[in-house]
Amino acid sequence: MNVFKKSHTFFFLSFLFAFAACYAQKNAIVAHRGAWKKNNLPENSIASLRHAIDLKLSGSEFDVWRTADDSLVINHDAHFNKLLIEQTNYADLIKFNLSNGEKLPTLYEYISEGIKNNKHTLLVCEIKPSEISKERGKETAIKTVETIKKLKANKKTCYISFDYDILKQIRAIDSKTSLQYLEGNKSPKEVKADNINGVDYHYSVFKKHPEWIQEAKENKIILNAWTVNEAADMDWIIDQKFNYITTNEPELLKERLKAKK
Repeated sequence: MNVFKKSHTFFFLSFLFAFAACYAQKNAIVAHRGAWKKNNLPENSIASLRHAIDLKLSGSEFDVWRTADDSLVINHDAHFNKLLIEQTNYADLIKFNLSNGEKLPTLYEYISEGIKNNKHTLLVCEIKPSEISKERGKETAIKTVETIKKLKANKKTCYISFDYDILKQIRAIDSKTSLQYLEGNKSPKEVKADNINGVDYHYSVFKKHPEWIQEAKENKIILNAWTVNEAADMDWIIDQKFNYITTNEPELLKERLKAKK
């Protein structure tokens, strides 16, 4: 077999493996901002990521912002310690620690930890829409993907966003990575038309549009629901056989899944 054929075969098999991994999952648990709640860890901290991996959860979600001096950092809100992240340099942000003493992690540090001794947990990377401009958000997406590829973590990572243009920007530079849309205003058929792999909507959206559940399955679109924290809501999503369930209560969700067997 020549080099071209070997390369072509390798990438084709890699694609099939990734595709099968996505759709083989049923009711897989994604820790929302890491597994933080039970042990009172800071959300989006390396400690909460490590705990999600130690629990062997199927995924751990985290949020990315870009600072004024172009550092990619992990934080849910647009501000950290009352400082707007997009308008503040990283050196000024890390003057303040997280509640467990960690400094605000960079994406590079976070992903580096996330790929250590991790055979089970998908890194679910939410890229936050920029509050400055659409273009800045898309630039952040490009820099995020570049960092993750540099760390050779792209096969362990998928991307989610409320900004549809961010997902389309990622697709333009990476034809294979898994993308899921968060906003809840597009049908599975619509996202499929733009080569987006999944709908990751608040569970209430699926209760309002139950027809989207079957539509997603028929179109091989990944189904993910957030943030499912109550037992009754968990049971409803479990019965619908979603691919992923995103929760602040991974331990409770494990119990509900066990009870359903």
